[in-house]
Amino acid sequence: MKYNIIIIDDHKMFLDGLVSICAAEPHLNVVLATSSPKSVLPFIEDSTDVHLVISDISMPEMDGIELNKAIKKKHPQIKTLIVSMHNNPKKFDDLRKGGIDGYLQKNAPKSELLSTISKLLHGETYFAEEVLSHYKSSMFTTQKVKDEQLSLREEEVLTLIAKEYTTQEIADQLYISKHTVETYRKNLMLKLGAKNLAGLTKHAVYLGLV
Repeated sequence: MKYNIIIIDDHKMFLDGLVSICAAEPHLNVVLATSSPKSVLPFIEDSTDVHLVISDISMPEMDGIELNKAIKKKHPQIKTLIVSMHNNPKKFDDLRKGGIDGYLQKNAPKSELLSTISKLLHGETYFAEEVLSHYKSSMFTTQKVKDEQLSLREEEVLTLIAKEYTTQEIADQLYISKHTVETYRKNLMLKLGAKNLAGLTKHAVYLGLV
Protein backbone atom coordinates (compact mmCIF):
# COMPACT_ATOMS: atom_id res chain seq x y z
CA MET A 1 0.00 0.00 0.00
CA LYS A 2 1.15 3.51 -0.82
CA TYR A 3 0.59 6.27 1.73
CA ASN A 4 -0.14 9.79 0.51
CA ILE A 5 1.83 12.50 2.28
CA ILE A 6 1.70 16.31 2.32
CA ILE A 7 4.81 18.25 3.37
CA ILE A 8 4.76 21.96 4.32
CA ASP A 9 7.82 24.04 5.15
CA ASP A 10 8.76 27.59 4.22
CA HIS A 11 12.47 26.73 3.96
CA LYS A 12 12.96 25.46 0.41
CA MET A 13 16.12 23.49 1.09
CA PHE A 14 14.58 21.65 4.04
CA LEU A 15 11.35 21.05 2.12
CA ASP A 16 13.29 19.56 -0.80
CA GLY A 17 15.24 17.38 1.63
CA LEU A 18 12.08 15.94 3.21
CA VAL A 19 10.58 15.32 -0.21
CA SER A 20 13.73 13.51 -1.35
CA ILE A 21 13.79 11.29 1.75
CA CYS A 22 10.13 10.34 1.42
CA ALA A 23 10.24 9.88 -2.36
CA ALA A 24 13.01 7.30 -1.95
CA GLU A 25 10.65 5.09 0.07
CA PRO A 26 8.50 2.89 -2.21
CA HIS A 27 5.48 2.98 0.13
CA LEU A 28 5.41 6.79 0.48
CA ASN A 29 3.84 9.08 -2.10
CA VAL A 30 4.32 12.85 -1.73
CA VAL A 31 1.15 14.32 -3.24
CA LEU A 32 1.88 17.94 -2.24
CA ALA A 33 5.03 19.79 -1.19
CA THR A 34 4.43 23.47 -0.47
CA SER A 35 5.47 26.51 1.55
CA SER A 36 1.83 27.66 1.79
CA PRO A 37 -0.10 26.23 4.77
CA LYS A 38 -3.36 27.75 3.50
CA SER A 39 -3.20 25.61 0.36
CA VAL A 40 -3.30 22.38 2.38
CA LEU A 41 -6.94 22.20 3.50
CA PRO A 42 -8.39 22.93 0.01
CA PHE A 43 -6.02 20.32 -1.43
CA ILE A 44 -7.18 17.72 1.11
CA GLU A 45 -10.82 18.44 0.23
CA ASP A 46 -10.20 18.02 -3.50
CA SER A 47 -7.69 15.18 -3.51
CA THR A 48 -7.59 11.47 -2.98
CA ASP A 49 -7.03 10.18 0.54
CA VAL A 50 -4.25 11.89 2.46
CA HIS A 51 -2.72 9.79 5.22
CA LEU A 52 -0.09 12.07 6.76
CA VAL A 53 0.71 15.80 6.91
CA ILE A 54 4.23 16.87 7.89
CA SER A 55 4.72 20.54 8.74
CA ASP A 56 6.85 23.10 10.53
CA ILE A 57 5.46 25.37 13.28
CA SER A 58 6.58 28.87 12.24
CA MET A 59 5.29 29.50 8.73
CA PRO A 60 3.73 32.40 6.81
CA GLU A 61 -0.07 32.67 6.52
CA MET A 62 -0.81 30.06 9.21
CA ASP A 63 1.39 28.41 11.83
CA GLY A 64 1.65 24.67 12.40
CA ILE A 65 -0.45 24.82 15.57
CA GLU A 66 -3.39 26.39 13.77
CA LEU A 67 -2.97 24.10 10.77
CA ASN A 68 -2.91 21.00 12.96
CA LYS A 69 -6.14 22.06 14.72
CA ALA A 70 -7.86 22.72 11.39
CA ILE A 71 -6.85 19.35 9.96
CA LYS A 72 -7.84 17.41 13.07
CA LYS A 73 -11.19 19.19 13.29
CA LYS A 74 -12.27 18.26 9.76
CA HIS A 75 -10.16 15.17 9.11
CA PRO A 76 -9.28 13.48 12.42
CA GLN A 77 -8.17 10.33 10.61
CA ILE A 78 -5.21 12.16 9.01
CA LYS A 79 -2.00 11.81 10.98
CA THR A 80 -0.02 14.98 11.67
CA LEU A 81 3.71 15.27 12.31
CA ILE A 82 5.56 18.44 13.32
CA VAL A 83 9.23 18.71 12.34
CA SER A 84 10.54 21.95 13.79
CA MET A 85 13.50 23.80 15.31
CA HIS A 86 11.25 24.87 18.18
CA ASN A 87 11.59 23.20 21.56
CA ASN A 88 9.12 25.48 23.33
CA PRO A 89 6.99 23.64 25.92
CA LYS A 90 4.02 26.00 25.43
CA LYS A 91 3.93 25.35 21.69
CA PHE A 92 4.28 21.61 22.28
CA ASP A 93 1.45 21.70 24.81
CA ASP A 94 -0.80 23.52 22.32
CA LEU A 95 0.02 20.93 19.67
CA ARG A 96 -0.54 18.02 22.06
CA LYS A 97 -3.95 19.41 23.07
CA GLY A 98 -4.75 19.81 19.37
CA GLY A 99 -4.21 16.09 18.76
CA ILE A 100 -0.77 16.08 17.15
CA ASP A 101 0.45 12.54 16.44
CA GLY A 102 4.20 13.16 16.33
CA TYR A 103 6.88 15.77 16.98
CA LEU A 104 10.51 15.77 15.85
CA GLN A 105 13.20 18.41 15.87
CA LYS A 106 14.85 19.35 12.58
CA ASN A 107 18.18 17.93 13.67
CA ALA A 108 16.70 14.43 13.97
CA PRO A 109 18.47 11.77 11.88
CA LYS A 110 16.85 10.36 8.75
CA SER A 111 16.34 6.99 10.47
CA GLU A 112 14.29 8.60 13.26
CA LEU A 113 12.18 10.50 10.73
CA LEU A 114 11.34 7.37 8.74
CA SER A 115 10.71 5.37 11.91
CA THR A 116 8.35 8.10 13.16
CA ILE A 117 6.47 8.22 9.86
CA SER A 118 6.02 4.45 10.00
CA LYS A 119 4.75 4.57 13.59
CA LEU A 120 2.22 7.29 12.80
CA LEU A 121 0.91 5.54 9.69
CA HIS A 122 0.34 2.41 11.77
CA GLY A 123 -1.66 4.15 14.44
CA GLU A 124 1.03 4.96 16.98
CA THR A 125 2.28 8.31 18.28
CA TYR A 126 5.88 9.44 18.64
CA PHE A 127 7.41 12.47 20.36
CA ALA A 128 11.18 13.00 20.39
CA GLU A 129 12.66 12.33 23.83
CA GLU A 130 14.42 15.72 24.00
CA VAL A 131 11.08 17.46 23.37
CA LEU A 132 9.26 15.38 25.97
CA SER A 133 11.93 15.87 28.64
CA HIS A 134 11.99 19.62 28.04
CA TYR A 135 8.19 19.70 28.27
CA LYS A 136 8.08 17.64 31.47
CA SER A 137 10.71 19.84 33.11
CA SER A 138 8.51 22.88 32.41
CA MET A 139 5.38 21.44 34.01
CA PHE A 140 6.43 22.71 37.45
CA THR A 141 6.69 26.22 36.04
CA THR A 142 3.32 25.93 34.35
CA GLN A 143 1.68 24.78 37.59
CA LYS A 144 3.36 27.57 39.57
CA VAL A 145 1.90 30.15 37.22
CA LYS A 146 -1.54 28.55 37.53
CA ASP A 147 -1.23 28.70 41.30
CA GLU A 148 0.23 32.21 41.31
CA GLN A 149 -1.17 34.09 38.32
CA LEU A 150 1.18 36.69 36.88
CA SER A 151 -0.18 40.15 36.22
CA LEU A 152 0.34 41.82 32.85
CA ARG A 153 2.99 44.08 34.37
CA GLU A 154 4.79 41.09 35.90
CA GLU A 155 4.83 39.43 32.47
CA GLU A 156 6.26 42.61 30.94
CA VAL A 157 9.02 42.80 33.55
CA LEU A 158 9.78 39.07 33.19
CA THR A 159 9.99 39.41 29.40
CA LEU A 160 12.45 42.31 29.62
CA ILE A 161 14.56 40.49 32.22
CA ALA A 162 14.76 37.52 29.84
CA LYS A 163 15.85 39.90 27.05
CA GLU A 164 18.76 41.00 29.29
CA TYR A 165 17.51 44.53 29.91
CA THR A 166 19.15 46.20 32.91
CA THR A 167 17.08 47.44 35.85
CA GLN A 168 17.39 51.01 34.58
CA GLU A 169 16.43 50.02 31.03
CA ILE A 170 13.35 48.16 32.29
CA ALA A 171 12.39 51.21 34.38
CA ASP A 172 12.77 53.49 31.35
CA GLN A 173 10.86 51.09 29.07
CA LEU A 174 7.90 50.74 31.44
CA TYR A 175 7.99 54.27 32.91
CA ILE A 176 8.43 53.03 36.46
CA SER A 177 11.16 53.53 39.07
CA LYS A 178 14.18 51.29 39.53
CA HIS A 179 12.89 50.47 43.01
CA THR A 180 9.60 49.27 41.53
CA VAL A 181 11.47 47.08 39.02
CA GLU A 182 13.47 45.53 41.84
CA THR A 183 10.25 44.85 43.77
CA TYR A 184 8.71 43.14 40.74
CA ARG A 185 11.85 41.05 40.29
CA LYS A 186 11.79 39.89 43.92
CA ASN A 187 8.08 39.05 43.70
CA LEU A 188 8.63 37.09 40.46
CA MET A 189 11.38 35.05 42.09
CA LEU A 190 9.04 34.20 44.97
CA LYS A 191 6.09 33.35 42.72
CA LEU A 192 8.08 31.23 40.29
CA GLY A 193 10.53 29.71 42.73
CA ALA A 194 13.50 31.11 40.81
CA LYS A 195 16.82 31.62 42.60
CA ASN A 196 18.38 34.14 40.23
CA LEU A 197 17.97 36.01 36.93
CA ALA A 198 18.94 32.92 34.96
CA GLY A 199 16.07 31.09 36.63
CA LEU A 200 13.65 33.87 35.71
CA THR A 201 14.86 33.76 32.11
CA LYS A 202 14.29 30.00 32.05
CA HIS A 203 10.71 30.50 33.24
CA ALA A 204 10.12 33.20 30.61
CA VAL A 205 11.23 30.81 27.87
CA TYR A 206 8.99 28.02 29.24
CA LEU A 207 6.03 30.41 29.28
CA GLY A 208 6.62 31.46 25.66
CA LEU A 209 7.27 35.11 26.58
CA VAL A 210 10.52 35.16 24.57
